[in-house]
Amino acid sequence: MARETKYPKLQKVYLDRWSPRSFLPDPISAGDAATLFEAARWSPSCFNDQPWLFLYAIRRDDRERFAGALVEGNRVWAAKAPLLAFAFARRTFAHNGKPNSLAEFDTGAAWMALCLQALSMGLFCHGMGGIDRDKAHEVTGVPKETHGAICGIAVGRKGDPSALPDNLREREAPSDRRPLGEIAMEGRFRT
Repeated sequence: MARETKYPKLQKVYLDRWSPRSFLPDPISAGDAATLFEAARWSPSCFNDQPWLFLYAIRRDDRERFAGALVEGNRVWAAKAPLLAFAFARRTFAHNGKPNSLAEFDTGAAWMALCLQALSMGLFCHGMGGIDRDKAHEVTGVPKETHGAICGIAVGRKGDPSALPDNLREREAPSDRRPLGEIAMEGRFRT
């Protein structure tokens, strides 16, 4: 399915970005991985606090360890991605130690920057809420007291959907979006 918009000024990158489950095993270099996280580094945040923390694995043994923190439904396909990561959000502001109610929001902005950078490099990202958060802390060593586990991330070059189990192969295509009028309204809320 080709994604379309009726707004010609919309950058093509937003239509091209989607979350495949089939990845080629081609490795991602350390330099390319660093470039992805450099994009995330430049994301906006409340008080410029930059509460995000990404732990990633590109070496096989680390990827296997990280895959152990994914729920089984995601492990089936994501374990084959050449880069696995977990996004965490620091719970408090660095400058004053007070709770940061926007840390997860800001981490989401950093995740999107990472995704768009990946696309510009011929890579795709798939974010996963289906993680064992306690295990994500365990396999990465990130303390639960200071950071919350937000999501898992698989990154790689798009693979052949035939490599997926039947139930996932059927879903391996860009999805459509809700109509604009359902997600953005001028003035007051309308049903």
